[in-house]
Amino acid sequence: MPNSASTATQPLTQLHLGTQQPAHPYQSMALGLVATQSFPAMVGTADMMLKSAGVHLVGYEKTGGGYCTAVVRGDIASVRLAVQAGVETAETFGQLVSSLVLPRPLANLEQILPISPSMAVLARLGTPDPEGGQAVGLLETRGFPALVGAADAMLKAADVHLVGYDQIGAGLCTIVLRGRVADVTIAIDAGMDAASRIGELHAIMVIPRPLEDLVHTLPQAICPVQELQPLHLPLAMTQRVGELVEVTASEG
Repeated sequence: MPNSASTATQPLTQLHLGTQQPAHPYQSMALGLVATQSFPAMVGTADMMLKSAGVHLVGYEKTGGGYCTAVVRGDIASVRLAVQAGVETAETFGQLVSSLVLPRPLANLEQILPISPSMAVLARLGTPDPEGGQAVGLLETRGFPALVGAADAMLKAADVHLVGYDQIGAGLCTIVLRGRVADVTIAIDAGMDAASRIGELHAIMVIPRPLEDLVHTLPQAICPVQELQPLHLPLAMTQRVGELVEVTASEG
């Protein structure tokens, strides 16, 4: 029988981390990070990382001041390829901040830092894109009025719909929309004009064929607005009328 006193003094890592199976399929796999100074640029960078190698997009870490980082996991060779592609893409956008590849993050990093898939992300793994593979458009402004004006112009210019909104600090905010590629392109053009008139346009991005991994990490509206359906009433209604019966005083 083990000595309970000696067991109680063992480090927590020996009791749990040394014997427990990985909490998720990407634990103990390589980690790749690419940071940018724009949310649309980060999403475009993440899209290229996913399409260049067999990695999984954990999500995005926003640290304020306009800085945000795409986090991917996978085997070391795939992560290196993905990060290289991400760096080249972010440099093309002129938005690269820094990058990192860790072959095998220690367990303590997994516990503390947001480098592993959340339960919500794990639950969505393998689920189909609810929008059926439609294109994704992102428009980022510095200042909220310019964003609202751009969003209004985009909705009026083409058959698109807004799916989410995010902000990364330094006054930068982004609207996300979906639709057919042609419609998204037209909408983004209209949004650019409106944003430039009202305030400062910072960045745009159009992703014609987003992968499901990417779609599941995009900001989604907390309560999506559903179109109200009319109440259909029958044209003819039959009402059963009861027969009146006279009650005499003697019967009462």
